[in-house]
Amino acid sequence: MTQLSVNVNKVAWLRNARSLSIPNVCQLAAVALQAGAHGITVHPRPDERHIRRHDVFELADMLQDWPQAEYNIEGNPLHNLMPLVEAVRPSQCTLVPDAEHQATSDHGWRMPHDARILAPLVAQLRDWGVRVSVFMDPDPNAMAHVAALGAQRVELYTESYARAFAQGPEAAQAELARFVQAAQAAQACGLGVNAGHDLNLANLKPFLQQVTGVLEVSIGHALVADALQLGMASAVAAYVQELTP
Repeated sequence: MTQLSVNVNKVAWLRNARSLSIPNVCQLAAVALQAGAHGITVHPRPDERHIRRHDVFELADMLQDWPQAEYNIEGNPLHNLMPLVEAVRPSQCTLVPDAEHQATSDHGWRMPHDARILAPLVAQLRDWGVRVSVFMDPDPNAMAHVAALGAQRVELYTESYARAFAQGPEAAQAELARFVQAAQAAQACGLGVNAGHDLNLANLKPFLQQVTGVLEVSIGHALVADALQLGMASAVAAYVQELTP
């Protein structure tokens, strides 16, 4: 079954709106794990507008009580990411080419153009015993370049699929074909496939039914929005249900 990693950035963003410690990032991460989530994702940015440095370490400590759960730290390795990963040694590090002040990730790495930048970073992460995932657009031709870096996984950037899904079945089907081809190309190169960005309760299962073999989805914004209505435990349980074949 595809694993669910809950991105808790928006929990931290709500907390940071006031000089208080609520909502508590670690407590809600624990609720998510208790409800069936398989891991926790954070994307710390240099300006700490949501996840802060102390969150990264406090979550790492909390996850010691959840040895079966994975910890995924994602971000731009040219910003503040690498020192945090070196200190924490999470299960997985997802390399994302976001600009320092952009609101959210909006594209994958460009291959082979970015290979020279990424190669020594991937090697360093692997030396630290951290699984490496590379955030990529659904381009089948790029997957061999990712594999050549020594990365173990790609995370397919799914925003274009989510946008097409909202437009209707015909648009969604056309976009899904790109993701099917990209996933197959990645798997043929020996890469595991993750996916994330704008996946939600409506579009998640249709994606997984056609893009087969996805190992992990990372979901934050939509899940936290659903949690405001349903509660964190119920929201996570609903997403886990969507992952069931």
